[in-house]
Amino acid sequence: MNLKTKYLGLELKNPIIVGASNLVKDLNILKRLEDAGAGAIVYKSLFEEQIQLENLQQYQTEEDYGARHAEMTSGMTNLEDAGPEEFLFHLRKAKDAVQIPLIASLNAVYEESWVEYAQKIEQTGVDALELNFYSTNYEFDVMGKAIVQEQIDILESIVKIVKIPVSVKLSPFYTNPLYIINEMDKIGVKGFVLFNRLFQPDIDIEKEVHHFPYNLSHHEDNRLALRYAGLLYGNIKADICSNTGILSGPDVIKMLLAGANCVQVVSAVYQKGPKQISTMLDELEGWMKHKGYESISDYRGKLSKNNLKDIYAYKRAQYVDILMKSDEIFKKYPIA
Repeated sequence: MNLKTKYLGLELKNPIIVGASNLVKDLNILKRLEDAGAGAIVYKSLFEEQIQLENLQQYQTEEDYGARHAEMTSGMTNLEDAGPEEFLFHLRKAKDAVQIPLIASLNAVYEESWVEYAQKIEQTGVDALELNFYSTNYEFDVMGKAIVQEQIDILESIVKIVKIPVSVKLSPFYTNPLYIINEMDKIGVKGFVLFNRLFQPDIDIEKEVHHFPYNLSHHEDNRLALRYAGLLYGNIKADICSNTGILSGPDVIKMLLAGANCVQVVSAVYQKGPKQISTMLDELEGWMKHKGYESISDYRGKLSKNNLKDIYAYKRAQYVDILMKSDEIFKKYPIA
């Protein structure tokens, strides 16, 4: 079977991309992911906030020890702000370690640093750049349109200045994600990753403290990405990459039928190791052989909104249909 697909102008040997995570920081695991058949890998995000925190900790340490002895001007070596250099060093090593496309991921705070870091990342030789856009809102006086406009301004600045293809990873928490995607598509984005899976805090009621449990995805979590892949197929220039809840070959097939060019996986690898990529590819290939498809292009988007005769499949009438059949659930889950 021909499993090749195109994403961000890159030809991938198959549609399974390993998403940004701590997995890829280890070069041995990175190679295992490539050997298992990954079509591409997204390197762990460069988070500006982490750099700022590390710089603050360094400054506080220097202040604490700076006047420890009266005879000493400083008890610390004069260290310069390293900025993103350590991250960029490891990113270059990762790029050199694999033959498949390596995509960098960036999450900054200020427009100036978004642009600066994007330029530095491009110089490492990576094949593309994924902008990790999301806003954790805790201020009451910030309007939604201001957040959107800031992201669009940042995107315009980066697309104008870097030559490698740029994709955007979005959260679903917009009033109308389709409008945002359409506006960003006009700017020249090459792909959209749908959607971010944000780590949310939880509360331990015994210790009465906040904690941040690992929040791996489940099969049901992919339905939102599936819906938007189906709505976007054929309606934007950019490519579509489905993310979250992609744990098996059938999950990949669903996204391709809806219209995605490819998928990103993380939880599947955490749960079952790199070998799960090989399993998913075997399942994809077996299904294609069973159906008589020779390539992904034979069926990609077959069940998108543009290609369905059922005009209600992606509309609100779907909910009406479900409500009219609400008693069906008791057949599957009978109440004792």
